[in-house]
Amino acid sequence: MAYSLKEINEAIRSDPRGFVEECDAAYNKKLENAAKKIAANLSNSRIVLLSGPSGSGKTTTAKKIEAKLEEMGIESHAIAMDNYFQTVDPETAPRNREGEIDYESPFCLDMDLLNKHFKMLDRGETIHIPKFEFARQMRSAIKSHPLRLGSDEIAIFEGIHALNDIITGKNPAASKVYISARSNVTGEDGKIVFKGTWMRLARRTVRDAKFRSWEPDVTVKMWPGVRRGEKLYISPFKDNATIVFDSSLPYEVSAIRPFAQPLFDHLHLSPDMERYEEVAHLVEAYPKFEPLDERYIAPDSLIREFIGGGIYDD
Repeated sequence: MAYSLKEINEAIRSDPRGFVEECDAAYNKKLENAAKKIAANLSNSRIVLLSGPSGSGKTTTAKKIEAKLEEMGIESHAIAMDNYFQTVDPETAPRNREGEIDYESPFCLDMDLLNKHFKMLDRGETIHIPKFEFARQMRSAIKSHPLRLGSDEIAIFEGIHALNDIITGKNPAASKVYISARSNVTGEDGKIVFKGTWMRLARRTVRDAKFRSWEPDVTVKMWPGVRRGEKLYISPFKDNATIVFDSSLPYEVSAIRPFAQPLFDHLHLSPDMERYEEVAHLVEAYPKFEPLDERYIAPDSLIREFIGGGIYDD
């Protein structure tokens, strides 16, 4: 699916609130349909595996599906698989082709513990969900918290590796969800103005700057490695999903523009950098979009995961 730049700009100029509400309603319909399919599978498994590449909005989507299920009377628990990262050991950590620690690799996760916990939850046993401390790059058992599922409860595990064969092969009955920002924005000539993958890079750049205090150069420098990781470890397994949907929003480039453009304008771009043309085209595209005032963005919008000010912020 592609969005029209002309229609986006006209809608934002004429009725920004109505446009945003219409887009959010369409996304919520996708969530509602996903929740219904998950509920229908409850008798087979209490586990939901939700995956997607970086910047897809997995965390908010998991929490919004959780809310939809609870509206249906099914208590749910959204769990970030990042907490199952193993304590980083430079001696044994997987490495990428540059020789650096490959944080995108599924082998950074404790797959044995994850699969053990899935089985225990399906049997109605209590697990202790660990807490990974990113600042210290280590997993803490002290900060773990217990979880036991009742017969009508569901656990939603979200993470980039949730659909990896190492997990789905041992949990074939689980509900499996794949999301990604997949829609491009096109101009009147039909040519692409803004790619769906650029939306994810913009989301990640804004999020990293706001919540991790990372300079945009750091995020952009990491992006080629992130994309390689997606092609190696995420895309090959998306066909394992039983539920697939697009997490892009027609208004999002305009919504993120006031946050992203100042960051991208201060990038130290160089033609010799990897994916230079992609980033350069992204930077050039932003002025073509009418900016959307933040006051029109709902507190439960997916975009809030990246710009802040949402009801799902930790």
